[in-house]
Amino acid sequence: MPRFAANLSMLFTDLPWPERPAAAARAGFAGVEIQFPYEAIAADTLAAACAEAGVRLCLINVPAGDLMQGGPGLAAVPGREAAFAQAVDACLAYLAALGAQAPGRVNVLAGRLADGVSRAQALATLCANLRAALPRFQARGVTVGLEAINRHDMPGFLLNTADDIAAVLAELGQPAGLDAQIDLYHMAREGVDLPALLRQPPVPIGHVQFADAPGRGAPGTGALDWPTLFALVEQHCPEVWCAAEYRQASADQAQPALWQGWAAQARGR
Repeated sequence: MPRFAANLSMLFTDLPWPERPAAAARAGFAGVEIQFPYEAIAADTLAAACAEAGVRLCLINVPAGDLMQGGPGLAAVPGREAAFAQAVDACLAYLAALGAQAPGRVNVLAGRLADGVSRAQALATLCANLRAALPRFQARGVTVGLEAINRHDMPGFLLNTADDIAAVLAELGQPAGLDAQIDLYHMAREGVDLPALLRQPPVPIGHVQFADAPGRGAPGTGALDWPTLFALVEQHCPEVWCAAEYRQASADQAQPALWQGWAAQARGR
């Protein structure tokens, strides 16, 4: 069965932040991830909560500026290079404060195409920022992931598919310490053939996230074939974390018992 993590920015949101790791552990998750923990929960508090709960913090995002408020973000905007460098500083400081609980990977969100900026300019800026940031994360033994987000939920996002991520890695010369974070929900919304993507990805996959499509609810609320998808994750991405990042319609939807039976079938395929 895949190694499952709970996205604490999406699940167990009825609880205060310090209580969410323990709730994830009780629900059977081995790991947790948080999108932007910086102002949500102090690093020492999060580290203690994860240690006490016995769950592994497997991922955080690098700060993304105004992206979640509808702006273009930081990573691919000419003129915001200094702000992106400061975001990297903040992420590295948070990782250091987490101590032994620090995750081994972070997610850089490319962001939206800014007004008046061509796609070529945005990609060049993204690549330049990654060239500067990668050695800093590598010095801490941290892998950087790039996530593709569907254009329906986030119009104008620069990277929409795994092929888009592959093009960035190719431009950078396939550097060590950089890979893809694949969200099956976003890829489904883009019309990607998910089994084909998992069988023959155009880019190394270092982290998987999932939600059903359409709707971004728990597995079983949409149209995706979860027994097949979990089996393919188990077969082709056995070492990566597979994180539940779905909208819960009720508190009990955060419990993996609703879909872990399909995941258990993965070993029989």
